[in-house]
Amino acid sequence: MASIIVRGLDQALKEQLAAQAEEHGRSMEAEVRDILTKAVRRPHIGLALMRAAQGVGGVDDLPVPERDDEARAVEFE
Repeated sequence: MASIIVRGLDQALKEQLAAQAEEHGRSMEAEVRDILTKAVRRPHIGLALMRAAQGVGGVDDLPVPERDDEARAVEFE
């Protein structure tokens, strides 16, 4: 299992995390692990909206254009 170190956390945020962990009956590390896991597994909002609209109906008739453009780097001048 991988480990990470987060530097520069505000003391107030650390205290909030500690209080939240205590409320949930787990260590601060376990609390942060749960928060991160939920954050990265959250569904993509665009896909979630599309699925919700499909459940109502009428979305299948909307045209979805093909994407044929290529990604390019931004040039800052």
